[in-house]
Amino acid sequence: MKIKKDNMFFHGMLLLPVIFLFIYHILPIPAGILMAFQNFQPGKGFFGSEFVGFQNFKNLFILPDTLPALYNTLIIAVWKIIGNLVVPVTCALMLNEIRVKWFKRTVQTITYLPYFLSWVILAGILIKFLSPGSAASNPGFLNTLLMNIGLVDEPVYFLGTNDTFRQTIIVSDIWKNFGYNTIIYLAALTGIDPSLYEAASVDGAGRWRQTMHITLPGIAPFIALMTILSIGNILNAGFDQIFNLYSPAVYQSGDIIDTLVYRLGLINKQYSLSAAVGLLRSIVSCILVLAGYKMADKYAGYKVW
Repeated sequence: MKIKKDNMFFHGMLLLPVIFLFIYHILPIPAGILMAFQNFQPGKGFFGSEFVGFQNFKNLFILPDTLPALYNTLIIAVWKIIGNLVVPVTCALMLNEIRVKWFKRTVQTITYLPYFLSWVILAGILIKFLSPGSAASNPGFLNTLLMNIGLVDEPVYFLGTNDTFRQTIIVSDIWKNFGYNTIIYLAALTGIDPSLYEAASVDGAGRWRQTMHITLPGIAPFIALMTILSIGNILNAGFDQIFNLYSPAVYQSGDIIDTLVYRLGLINKQYSLSAAVGLLRSIVSCILVLAGYKMADKYAGYKVW
């Protein structure tokens, strides 16, 4: 009986978060789904607005911005998934070879600090850091460095042109997250039996061969699991990041589904059309998440439920 009381106390701690989740995430779902099939008018409400069936979904694919936004979303999300896998694994393998503990901890601390900063803060830093400058101000640090070492003759508009915006978004996202993801893979490395390295060393295997034949195979199931689970984020290219960094000049290469929904719904007040985009995205994401969990169970032995 005492155990049950203890459990009730911990469940009580979850009461406020559950209420918050219900009010702001679960309760609006039926209204949002209904709005996607209506010509929603705020003055008439959900029950007074005209029901138009699938017309909003038909209009969605007529819009000239829809396909470019979908393409940008897929390209940015896929490269983010690849980068947030390759870079942290490589960094974890390098840190695993460092034997000086204070240096290893210092590098870990420096690299994972950006993870805890919001994109609102980081966007301001990146805008200054990547600034091409103007007649009244000097270029940012990166442009100054590139020009001083002779790689470019004039400042590069990293956030102002379609040629460089998408790459800047991908690289900056990897920079923000790789430190935290590295810690995850370092934790996976601790699960490898040290006796395997001792046996390999006795047999004459160097550090490179030990890495290729012991370390990588040892964390391969974990890498596969993280890759499979990330499939559910294939339509999530990072609204917070892009919204704080993009501008109309780079809509062609940087506009994604989430920013399109924001402009349609909150700026252009096309509530039903934005609801249709959001519903379609949610359905596809749900299918991908379920498929990813099934693949994780089949190939990595990981069960979510």
